[in-house]
Amino acid sequence: MTAFRRVLVLHGPNLNLLGRREPEVYGSLTLEEINERIERAAKELAVEVRIRQTNLEGELVEEIQRSATEADGVVINPGGYSHTSVAIRDAIAAIDLPVIEVHLSNPQAREGFRHTDIVGGACRGIIAGLGWRGYALAIGVLVDPEAGAASPDAGP
Repeated sequence: MTAFRRVLVLHGPNLNLLGRREPEVYGSLTLEEINERIERAAKELAVEVRIRQTNLEGELVEEIQRSATEADGVVINPGGYSHTSVAIRDAIAAIDLPVIEVHLSNPQAREGFRHTDIVGGACRGIIAGLGWRGYALAIGVLVDPEAGAASPDAGP
């Protein structure tokens, strides 16, 4: 296992509405319930987790920049910004930390405009469509990258 013990979890726009926002897409858990599950999963891995939600793109950028000195890795659900935000993508590319992008739903199984992911290209990996468990998986991969998917260098 690596020394990843401080993880920042960022929730982007509209995730504060979980539980009542399109439950057929995002499920019935509230953001507070998801955060409780993230905290339990982090505790099991002996990881200190800081969780932040904002609807503002600039605040996400500032949190990412600040994470360079306050975290060992980042898990981000940029919400709709994943399809539009060069600023968030550039902030991720500018820090020397592994970042995993998470989506509760599977954007590839949804509307065409959700198929473009600007942010994901700057991330170590993307976990989508697994609901709240995607966050727990992302933290696990940050703590122990060998337990996650194959290295980007690995062949087919």
